[in-house]
Order: sequence, then structure tokens, then C-alpha cells
Amino acid sequence: MADGPETGPDDPVARFLAMLAAERGAAANTLAAYRRDLEAARAVLGDLAGADEAAVGRLAAAWSDLAASSLARRCSALRQFYGFLVDEGMRDGDPSAALPRPRTRRPLPRVLSRDDVERMLLRAEDEASAAGAPREAIRLLTLLELLYGSGLRASELVSLPIAAVPRDAPFLHVTGKGGQQRMVPVSTRARAALTRWLAVRGVGKAAAKGPRFLFPSSGAAGHLTRVRLFQLLRGLAVRAGIDPAQVSPHVLRHAFATHLLEGGADLRVLQTLLGHADIATTQIYTHVDSARLVELVNARHPLGRAGR
Repeated sequence: MADGPETGPDDPVARFLAMLAAERGAAANTLAAYRRDLEAARAVLGDLAGADEAAVGRLAAAWSDLAASSLARRCSALRQFYGFLVDEGMRDGDPSAALPRPRTRRPLPRVLSRDDVERMLLRAEDEASAAGAPREAIRLLTLLELLYGSGLRASELVSLPIAAVPRDAPFLHVTGKGGQQRMVPVSTRARAALTRWLAVRGVGKAAAKGPRFLFPSSGAAGHLTRVRLFQLLRGLAVRAGIDPAQVSPHVLRHAFATHLLEGGADLRVLQTLLGHADIATTQIYTHVDSARLVELVNARHPLGRAGR
């Protein structure tokens, strides 16, 4: 077994991660996760790049105490790593067949009902419209409208710069995972809330220093944090009479996707709106509307019509 991991530019792991960054636009957090998983394998195998099937087969025992999801993630990283080595001519065979095959199902996303979302929206609107409402109430309404109305990730939302909001077009320019950019439509309701927020935020005033974020943090040049966004939403849920454990920025993103699909949205369109690189990620939302899909086949398919 090797004394320690290689760290130079010729290290196969380093070259694999450089490929992920250059060709797939992998984000820094993604690259760090791949590195951790591959170094965990190297700690067991020593010569990770040169390991044969017999050596790789030892990972099943070494990782027997891992959760199925963690084991699946590590095995996925190794399959991609060995596939890269073969493609680059850095080894002759792929030993991935010897990797353990965990049985795991992807968990279904938690989704708020339309009634629960409406209760949160009404509560936020009441608080933002009350006489003498603080600017934080208008900000919270805007955050909620954009999360549910545009399906943004929490990190995408809190880091939006002022420049992402065009003056006339009803779109946001969003930078997502891996630096991928996309245009996200803004609903009429969200646009109205955004206009109110821009008015109280004071967009026309020059910032003293630092980047000009749409949702700046108080007393600093940065932006509202994801943790603070999470706290604000859970506080609103309590005030709306909803179990706060059921509410998070990501749950509202799931609600956006689920309710759009229920309304007849095309899966490819949904993939674009959510910023998913792979439609397989988007397909998890099809579980929520199986009854509507059956009804659609019966109504639109020629054999369904013939049967009637």
C-alpha cells in the first residue's frame, strides 16, 4: 500500500479532476466530493490507478459499514475514474466490474402541497402589505416568490447580482452549478414582488463598496446566506401554521417542479428551467403525477381513443 496520496499534476486523480473541471464544468464542491471518494479508495488500495479486479473487490469488505447511498456514490466515482484512465490510455482494462453493487433507491423529494404553499404566500403577502411593514418582510415575500415561482436553488437565489435582473424582460440571468448560465422566467407575481423589493432596497444608490447583490447581507458587502434564508422560511412556516420541518428552500424548488409537471409542463422544458445537466435528474418528478400521465396516454394515444 502506498505511503500517501500523490499530489502532483501527473497524479491520475488530479488529471481526472482536471478533466471534470474542464470538460464538464464541475463545480468546486463537486470536485472536492470526487476527490474525497477517490482518496478513500486509495487509502484501501494504495495504487488506485493500477489496481486489478482482485484488489478492487476488497472494497466491498472495507466499506461494508457505509450507508447504501454513500457506497453507491463512491462506486460511481470509481467507475468514472477507471473509464477515464482507459479512455486516456493510462491502463488497459477496467476493473470496475469488481466494485460492490449496492441496492439503493433514490429518495423521492419532499413536496409541499399547493394549499401549504398558498398559505405561506398569503402570510408573506399580509406581512409585506401591513402598514409600516419592515423592508425584511418585502424581502421575504420576494425570496419566496422567486423560490416557488422560478425554481431557483438556494445558492443561486441568495447570490443573484443586481445585474441579473433586466429592466424590461421578465427573465433572470442565473449562474448555476459548474458556472452554467441560464435564463429563468419570472412570474407576474414574482415580478411585482421584485419591483417592490427593488424600490425599498434602493437600487439607484451607489453601493459604498463590494459587490451589489440583489439580496445583500446586513452590515456587510456580501449577500444573504443560505443558512439565513433557511431560517427565514422556517419562521414564516411557523407563522403560517405549517410544520417548519417540512419547509426548506429545496422543498420549494421541488414544489415548483412538481406543480409545473402536474399542470402539463414538458419534462425537457422543466429540465431547462431547473438547470439540470441530465434529464435523469429531472425524471424523479414524474412520480408525483402518475395518474395524470395514465390519463394523458388514454386520452391522446390512438389505441386509447380506439378503446373508447
